[in-house]
Amino acid sequence: MGAAEQAAEERDEWAGVTPDAARRLVSAAVRAFAERGYHATTTRDIAGRAGMSPAALYIHYKTKEELLYRISGIGHEKALRIMEAAAGAEGGPTERLRDAVRTFARWHAEHHTTARVIQYELQALGAEHYAEIAGLRRRTDRLLRQIIQDGTDSGEFSVDDVPGTTLAVLSLCVDVARWFSAEGPRTPDEVGARYADLVLRMVGARP
Repeated sequence: MGAAEQAAEERDEWAGVTPDAARRLVSAAVRAFAERGYHATTTRDIAGRAGMSPAALYIHYKTKEELLYRISGIGHEKALRIMEAAAGAEGGPTERLRDAVRTFARWHAEHHTTARVIQYELQALGAEHYAEIAGLRRRTDRLLRQIIQDGTDSGEFSVDDVPGTTLAVLSLCVDVARWFSAEGPRTPDEVGARYADLVLRMVGARP
């Protein structure tokens, strides 16, 4: 991906963050956290990537943790909306589970830099912010769990442990962000389709 394409993707991803300076800081923080980790990244690093002075950062975000909280909130809300759309779609459990996994895994591939930060830097959040983000994660979990439970109740799936299977499916999709590369052999769409097929076999979905 070229610099112009990456810049356009980042503008779209963080379009809801205003003003422009705050959006640039969020985008810069995501790249820095993904490359160096939250704890190894300084506010000076973030400001420099955004083309701003360290002092300018504090106009928009009081702390580095507040930046991570903002990033985590937006990312987890997007993930939740993906799962809500799949869970509320027409069709039986098999169709809904296929759609949920396909779109959830694809998002973690398509936005792998952001996803890597929101999924693997969660413990760096303060207690209050962590509790809020954990609530979004539980809502996502419940939606997927209900789809799997519906399929088990109807006989479409063969699942002995619905909560454990839900955790396994979510972990499988989330881990895409850890290994996916835009220069790799698979596209986000291909990853989503492949993972959907794997999960349907995991739950014993009837052909």
